[in-house]
Formats: sequence, structure tokens, C-alpha cells
Amino acid sequence: MWRLSRALCVRAAKTGQLPGPCKRPAAFMSTLLIQQPQYAWLKELGLREDNEGVYNGSWGGRGEIPAPKRGEIVRQIGDALREKIQVLGSLVSLEMGKILVEGVGEVQEYVDICDYAVGLSRMIGGPVLPSERPGHALIEQWNPVGLVGIITAFNFPVAVYGWNNAIAMICGNVCLWKGAPTTSLISVAVTKIIAKVLEDNRLPGAICSLTCGGADIGTAMAKDERVNLLSFTGSTQVGKQVALMVQERFGRSLLELGGNNAIIAFEDADLSLVVPSALFAAVGTAGQRCTTARRLFLHESIHDEVVNRLTKAYAQIRVGNPWDSNVLYGPLHTKQAVSMFLGAVEEAKKEGGTVVYGGKVMDRPGNYVEPTIVTGLAHDAAIAHTETFAPILYVFKFKDEDEVFAWNNEVKQGLSSSIFTKDLGRIFRWLGPRGSDCGIVNVNIPTSGAEIGGAFGGEKHTGGGRESGSDAWKQYMRRSTCTINYSKDLPLAQGIKFQ
Repeated sequence: MWRLSRALCVRAAKTGQLPGPCKRPAAFMSTLLIQQPQYAWLKELGLREDNEGVYNGSWGGRGEIPAPKRGEIVRQIGDALREKIQVLGSLVSLEMGKILVEGVGEVQEYVDICDYAVGLSRMIGGPVLPSERPGHALIEQWNPVGLVGIITAFNFPVAVYGWNNAIAMICGNVCLWKGAPTTSLISVAVTKIIAKVLEDNRLPGAICSLTCGGADIGTAMAKDERVNLLSFTGSTQVGKQVALMVQERFGRSLLELGGNNAIIAFEDADLSLVVPSALFAAVGTAGQRCTTARRLFLHESIHDEVVNRLTKAYAQIRVGNPWDSNVLYGPLHTKQAVSMFLGAVEEAKKEGGTVVYGGKVMDRPGNYVEPTIVTGLAHDAAIAHTETFAPILYVFKFKDEDEVFAWNNEVKQGLSSSIFTKDLGRIFRWLGPRGSDCGIVNVNIPTSGAEIGGAFGGEKHTGGGRESGSDAWKQYMRRSTCTINYSKDLPLAQGIKFQ
């Protein structure tokens, strides 16, 4: 398909048909990062003081392109990202604040999903079904939905777009991306890389367009009937508004919203796995992953020992500049996040919790807070049922399996969950209908760190959407059931006679 109306391109992307660069005072220009010697590497990504859009005033779409050919384009995009992976990772770290190894790893996720999508481009399609009527064929035909709008969040400014973009492209769609306003440089840099690959293949760069802005742009995308599918990643509160706007026009939405994820460790758990898993899941990305572990349920027989080990592990976390290869923990993204962190800690205290580690803002430049452990809360405490996008881990005691499975499921969100046990029967009960009600259900690994080969997403207030692997591609296509009569007769289904 790969077609997009000229009108939408003009509105969505900054046009390249400008008389020249904006006339800005020299003092202003000198404050731009790209003019500072320590950030000269930004120019390796094609970034300039002014960055033109991918729509240049002319349209060169050639109509339909076979899926394997689309896969070849996506393969080239993956290769182009691979060539720039270190510098892109550095930019992710600079804008978002996550440690460098996580920034590079995020770009690697985009590369990986491109590799996955290449193979998928030769496999998508529907079945040939048996028809009850002689001389008839019954098939499923899958076609592109058209335009896929993609709204991503600050915490994964590259990977989430990649999950959507690579799969949407091999399905034959065009994409319109709105990244987070606070990570706009990485959005521009990635779009430039994709546009070059498209244009090198004599395709319009606007097949993957970018628009920068705030909530007004997101609202326009949600309400615009030309956006056939809107993929939104963000908070449950905003996602609910997006869903209502899209549903009002009977559009499609794919929602990846909040998570209030739990790790459960039973009495037979291997503590050498539990402690580092809880540490990574709760503290990684400074607690700003949608899959971050926010609740830790410990069997009463191991509670004190695990809390003691975990507290010692927290004390050894290396904090500092995210670009330092020895650092494991960087700042929160904004000052607002710091305020939310402090508010949550105070609320936990009011509800009966005890801060056994952390709980304060660090005395250093930047939005640094202490990774925090809180014990003593009731399992249904209001603060424990509230997702705070910060490194706060609430720890609880439990007595038996039925109790803790119910506690895992009692929150409104349903993204990720994990148990640690050696009991095979318990593992399969956890995976079954009476176990976790989340979209990601793990055993003996953390709640975070999902692979691209499986479908990513959650249930309940997490939104129900699925991205990345498995059969998530179906959300980017429309399905038709087709009956073909190749006989000379006209039998009706269900044996109906109409003569």
C-alpha cells in the first residue's frame, strides 16, 4: 500500500520547502547542544540547527509493493540503525537519562525487531479453510489498515516506535510518529535514518513521517479519521482519553498503558535469583519502565532475609553520570518525577509503611533520588495500588499461594508478573486460568526485560494491546473472509434452498 494523502503529509510533517534557515540571534545559536564541542557527535546523526521534515512538497508513491520487498526495506533500516547504534544509544542516554548500556540496548531492540519483521514479511497471511459447499474455496485475506499513528513515551523513545514501525511497514502501512516532547532529538535522528533508506530505494521519506509537539498533536491524531490505527504508549489516565476519542469515530487503537507489576518469591525460591532479579526490575532505568517491579511479595519464612539482602544490594548500586560505563543508576527524567517520588514516599509513610532504604532526593546536580524500599504496608494500601513512575519497591509478607495470587491480581493494571519457585505444579497453576491475569507471566526471571519474539502488552487498565512479536502483526492489518465459487452451481450455506 504505502500511500498517504498529500494533505495529511503537509499537516503532519514540517515541510522542507522553506525559504531558508530561521534567522536566529548568534547568542541563541550558541546555546544549542549541537554547537557545543562536547556534543559535536550529534552531527554524525545528521542533526542540524534546523531539521527539515521528510515531506518535500512532491509525492512519489508507486502504489503497492509486495510484502517481501517491504521486508527488504525494513532489513536495510535495521542495518542503518546498526551502523549508528552507539551514537544513537548515547543520544537516548542524553535525552532520557537512562544509563548508556540501556540506551544502546534500546536501539538494539529496534534492530532486532527489524530482523524479525524481515522473516515475518514472507509469512504473514491467512489460512485456506474447508468450505462446506462443493466447488468453493474459503480463504482469509489480510490487507494493510492504511495509516498507523504511533505516539510513544519518553522512557523508551526508540524501541517502542521500532516495535510498531517495523511490523506496520512489512504489513504495508505508512506511519506517522509523535514522540515525547522531551526526547525530540532522538525522534528526529531516527526519522532521518529511516527517510534516507526509503529515499535510497526511490520511495518517499514521508512513508515514515514525524510530528513534534504536545497533547494538542496527540488529540488531533486521535480524532482524525484518516489515522486508521492509533498506537499509544503512556499513562492509563491519558490512554483512557485517547481510547474514547478513537472509539468515538470507530477507529482502531492499540494501547500500552501503565503497570503495577509484582514479583512473588515462595519459600522454595532460589534467593540467588530473587535478589538480583528484584534489584534489576525495581531499580533498572531508575524505576521508569512500564514493566518495573513495584510490589515484592515474600513468603513469611524468607521475608526478613530477602529484605536484608536486598537492602545491602541497594547500598552497592553505583550512581552517577549515565554515560559512565561503571554506573548502574541514573537520574529521573524530570523534576516533576522527583516531586511524584517524594509524594509517594510520604503517602506510604502515612499509610503505615516503613522506609528501610532510600526515600530521599540525592544531594547532587540533576534529578537523582535514592532507590527506595518500603515495608509494612497492607497489600491493599492505596499507594501500593497506585503506579508511581519512580524507583519505589513495596515489600509484603504472604502465607500461601491462593492469597498471594489474589494479591497479584487485585490491582487495576495487568502488565507483567513473576514468581520464583521450584514447584512444577505451582508454576503451571500460575500460568493457568487461576494464576496471573497479566499479559506477561514469568517464572524465575524479573518482570522487566521482555524479548521481541513474544507479543508485548497487558490486560485490564494496561489497555489490552499487543506489540512486537507472535501474532501482534494482525493488529496492523484488516482481515477479509473470502468465498470463491469456481463451480457452475450455486449451493447456499447451511443447506438452505431458495427456489
